[in-house]
Amino acid sequence: MSPDGDRLCAYKMSQANNAMTESALPIAKAGPAASIQMDPAMTRRVDDPVKGILLILSAMVFFSMSDSSAKLLGQMIPPIEVVWLRYCGFTLLMLPALLRRPALFSSSAPVLQIGRGLGLLGSALFFTAGLRFLAMADATAMSFVSPLFITALSIPVLGEKVGIRRWSAIVVGLIGVLVVVRPGTSAFNSASIYPLLSSVSWACGIVLTRKMSGSTDHMVTTLGYAAITGLVVISLMLPFVWVVPSWQDVAIGGFMACVSTAAQWLVVLAYRRANASVLAPFSYTQLVWSSLAGFLLFSMVPDLMTLAGAAVIIASGLYTAHRERIVARQRLTALA
Repeated sequence: MSPDGDRLCAYKMSQANNAMTESALPIAKAGPAASIQMDPAMTRRVDDPVKGILLILSAMVFFSMSDSSAKLLGQMIPPIEVVWLRYCGFTLLMLPALLRRPALFSSSAPVLQIGRGLGLLGSALFFTAGLRFLAMADATAMSFVSPLFITALSIPVLGEKVGIRRWSAIVVGLIGVLVVVRPGTSAFNSASIYPLLSSVSWACGIVLTRKMSGSTDHMVTTLGYAAITGLVVISLMLPFVWVVPSWQDVAIGGFMACVSTAAQWLVVLAYRRANASVLAPFSYTQLVWSSLAGFLLFSMVPDLMTLAGAAVIIASGLYTAHRERIVARQRLTALA
């Protein structure tokens, strides 16, 4: 095959991998840094599943550290300010790459990039607001429903056809959410709506990412738009809730931005070494780390109903990822 043919093949593989990766991984809630779209330049694969699994496991630890930092900050300053600190750190980390190559400020799909950035901002805001009132394990478990919303939104936005098996997985996943939330009982917390709204917002962002699958934008461009869009919008909201943060708050916010960014890079590295179908199950270990962090930092222990509901959600998510893999293969065959 010619070099151009190799490049085209790699590009098609990256887009198919995008469809699986972004619907299989419930990592949206790590905030704005969890917004990387695989770039064709990042698709040089080195088959090493063991290293890929270790990388994805490490990423889940970092994401849980980011969520723990957000929950800790949420006890001291408003959620909007927590997200603002995260976006400040995220933008500062992105600026050197953007300033080195100013051409990356230009996008072939600016409207979609901005819409995607707004979706990711909404996801971070809603999830951070939920963390203020919910146990980390509960919020994390409910966030795992995002692949189901992605599947549902892909019908009107992308014109995809969803069969009875994937619709069944969506229904089962929502049943799992009801088990965790338990509406109508004394265990119900109205703040449970926040992680669900976060998942919907994340799904909107990811569906727009898929819609940009034909875009030639560099990964840094995608990240830059997410960072700048989020920072501008959240800065407009900030004056209404502003509380002067302490140096400790700023330090925790910087740490949160660093670990969430590092986690997403670990995800990129993991997917350069193993297939989405191999890595997806290990992404759900975030629930373990979130539960542990909730216990150690906030003395919160998930009850059996939460764990049972999480198991149902995870099972439906894994099945959805499996079906997405099959659909992605069919799409790749059609493009060949």
